[in-house]
Amino acid sequence: PEGYRKARRLMRQAEKFGRPVLCLVDTSGAFCGIGAEERGQGEAIAQNLMEMSGLKTPIVSVVTGEGGSGGALALSVADRILMLSSSAYSVVSPEACASILWKDTERANEAAEALKLTAPDLLALGIIDGIVDDRGLSHEEIAGVVMSSAFDAFDTLGQLDDATLTNLRY
Repeated sequence: PEGYRKARRLMRQAEKFGRPVLCLVDTSGAFCGIGAEERGQGEAIAQNLMEMSGLKTPIVSVVTGEGGSGGALALSVADRILMLSSSAYSVVSPEACASILWKDTERANEAAEALKLTAPDLLALGIIDGIVDDRGLSHEEIAGVVMSSAFDAFDTLGQLDDATLTNLRY
């Protein structure tokens, strides 16, 4: 929960100083332990969702690995959501989905297909706004194309007034 609170504090600071927010999302989800719940993890995620929805500065989130569950959502209320072509973004892991639906984790591949968690599927569904092709690239090259894509998005978003920016997040 502390990480979500720190992210929220830094987002407020970005808004205060007129800076855009770039979130790099790579998490299988929020930690499920009792300690995290006792420290208010659910509230921290909810506060991020609320805060990000009204932030008067451009927000771009890029799913760079796994984007799972509420942990990813807490950093994904954005004006543009981009995703590496090799990434996955879903409310639940295929294994957890198979376990819940069929009580059989061996059906994880079937669950993954049904979840539509790949970048092309999510773009077609309108969940994400763009795909950053990372096939065959080195880490340095991937960082370069991610930054270029984010800067392009910020250039477009920077032309919008605050009211339009926040209204378009819904």
